[in-house]
Amino acid sequence: MSPKTFSEDELVEQPALEILADLGWEVVNAWSEDHGPGGTLGRDSTSSAILTHRLADVVARLNPGLPDTVRVEAVAELARDRSLVEPAVANRAIHELLRDGWKTQWRDERGEMQDFTVRFIDFVVPGNNDFLAVSQFKISGAQSRRADTVLFVNGVPLVLAEFKKPARPVKAAFDENIVDYRANVPQLFWPNCFVIASNGYEAKMGASYAPWKFFNDWKVIELATGDDGEQVDVHGAYALDSLIKGTCRPDRLLDIVENFVAYQDGGGGLTKVVGRNHQVIGVNASIAHFHEARTDGEKRLGVFWHTQGSGKSLSMLWFTQKILRRVPGSWTFVMVTDRTELDDQLSRGFAAAGAVPDVDAVRADSVANLRELLAGDHRYVFTLIHKFRGDKVDGVEQMPMLSDRDDVIVITDEAHRSQYDTLAMNMRIALPNASFMGFTGTPLMAGEERTREVFGDYVSTYNFRDAIDDGATVPLYYENRIPELQLVNDDFEDELNDIFEEAELDDDAEGQL
Repeated sequence: MSPKTFSEDELVEQPALEILADLGWEVVNAWSEDHGPGGTLGRDSTSSAILTHRLADVVARLNPGLPDTVRVEAVAELARDRSLVEPAVANRAIHELLRDGWKTQWRDERGEMQDFTVRFIDFVVPGNNDFLAVSQFKISGAQSRRADTVLFVNGVPLVLAEFKKPARPVKAAFDENIVDYRANVPQLFWPNCFVIASNGYEAKMGASYAPWKFFNDWKVIELATGDDGEQVDVHGAYALDSLIKGTCRPDRLLDIVENFVAYQDGGGGLTKVVGRNHQVIGVNASIAHFHEARTDGEKRLGVFWHTQGSGKSLSMLWFTQKILRRVPGSWTFVMVTDRTELDDQLSRGFAAAGAVPDVDAVRADSVANLRELLAGDHRYVFTLIHKFRGDKVDGVEQMPMLSDRDDVIVITDEAHRSQYDTLAMNMRIALPNASFMGFTGTPLMAGEERTREVFGDYVSTYNFRDAIDDGATVPLYYENRIPELQLVNDDFEDELNDIFEEAELDDDAEGQL
């Protein structure tokens, strides 16, 4: 009698579906169960990646009073064919619709035009949405495919998961399935937020069109407070458990969709980036501390220490954008660096991600220009700290107050380098009611207590060892070698004496030399 051969379905997919069910997802097996019109889960054709009937029901529920004609138009706009545009462009268009809604107009019964934003997802109350996990989802394109598991929010496929047996490498899910799906059923990726590949023991996630080298682990589900009051990492029982609970819990998934996706428009075309584990955990911990500080009247928002190469600029982007999106107020972020190349890199990066429409209009090019920008009401101002120079009055430098607003947040890159001198003091005189947060890729060493005095304690740490463990960087090795030196000129002493003679040095000068 031959031993039973277990399939990837039994060993990996079914446990994953059980985790999703525990998290509150409705789980459907599309291979054996008949759901929706024509057995297609609420869509008119297997070529459709969006379950349009489910989407229409949720749109009606989330937008009370919306005319039926407008509801139909909204669903059609989200589900329309985007095969003639670049995949990443199609993905960005749908992502913006999901995050920001669809702006439209209609004429009411009095003949007056009404402006309205149709919502497709309720990001504030996750329970108002429809969460459906479909196993063995069939979709038709250039060829028909059955995806292992697709996660739908309000009928929109936001997550694709492909599984392999534990004995097979996790990369096989990418090479054999995900790459194939991108080519043959591209419509499945237009609304996608991220992709999961796992063999159970290993689990990776990456953006919709990311190459394999940009797929990453997700080891920390959340932060908790230990018995000693310190924050501790919460892990799952195994890799896939951690990844699903860390990314697919309904509220966390909506948070990633709304606040941790960026599209960077560079010379090589549009690139999509999704927040990695340390970025999502770190930014959310920083925002939690931000709320606590505001409640306590504290102006020090803490130090965000993530090692070099960990995507610190993107963390800044997501931190500021989430506050602008979720915290009421007319916030202004003053992004301070101490080097021209850092100022250029940071400001251009924000512009490439669409956060700043015209970077040159908010990048201070002089002391006078900085003062004009700070006196205005901009969402972002980029400046070198050297531009916080005061006026000379009777030979003494004096810095005027430029804004007394309390909704200004100063974010300093490489906070440990330049925050203790006259320019830093001028910055606080110019913005007396502002809050201050430091970002750095360098740990605070002994003797750098001034950094804590200025910014407060760490709000998030991601050190070099963490980055190595996550595969975000490579190990650094140091080899202690002492070079051997040899005197190879046998005539050195005689030649040196000749030089002394030619220089006509006296005895004292020759002795000193």
